[in-house]
Amino acid sequence: MAQLRAAQKQMTRRLLLSTALELFGKHGYAGTTVDDIARAAGTTRVTFYAHFPSRTALMTALCAELEELTAEDTEHLVEVVREGGREGIAVWLATSAERWSAIRPYVLAAEEAAAVDAEVREVVEGRFDGLVTDVRAALDGAGRFDPGSRRMRGFLALAQLDRLARQWMRHGWQSEPGTALDLLTESWVGLLGRPAP
Repeated sequence: MAQLRAAQKQMTRRLLLSTALELFGKHGYAGTTVDDIARAAGTTRVTFYAHFPSRTALMTALCAELEELTAEDTEHLVEVVREGGREGIAVWLATSAERWSAIRPYVLAAEEAAAVDAEVREVVEGRFDGLVTDVRAALDGAGRFDPGSRRMRGFLALAQLDRLARQWMRHGWQSEPGTALDLLTESWVGLLGRPAP
């Protein structure tokens, strides 16, 4: 009986998360209330609060799901930066772009939530800062570039990728995808890659 209750609790939690993500996509984070989420999930406000103390906590849980969805990409990013070859960077960026459609609802909801909710903003900025730290550590391990420039190199490279991804998520490709990714690759090679022999 306890296992059944635990499974039902997990299913309800999952339903609340997926319903919220859908509503955030339709009405925005600011335009979606706890009552809206509970009603659309076919449950009550009391049930919502049994799973999440606030809409912010639910959004933080969605950010954690996004982190899980991109964890493998992050591991590969560190390897690619450490190696520093143009081909590896190009493949990683193209593979990352292929995943944008899967993470799009999470990214757009987090972006909007971060604009109006300081706690979510801390989570989003912390995630970005963690990626910058990972890139810097990869450059440290590779011994490339002046140590004082490594963090800024990671910041600039990831900011370019983040901006391109969010632009695509809102408006699609504004130019030929291959051209955009080639230009981004060239920038990343200059910022993070091995010098040409």
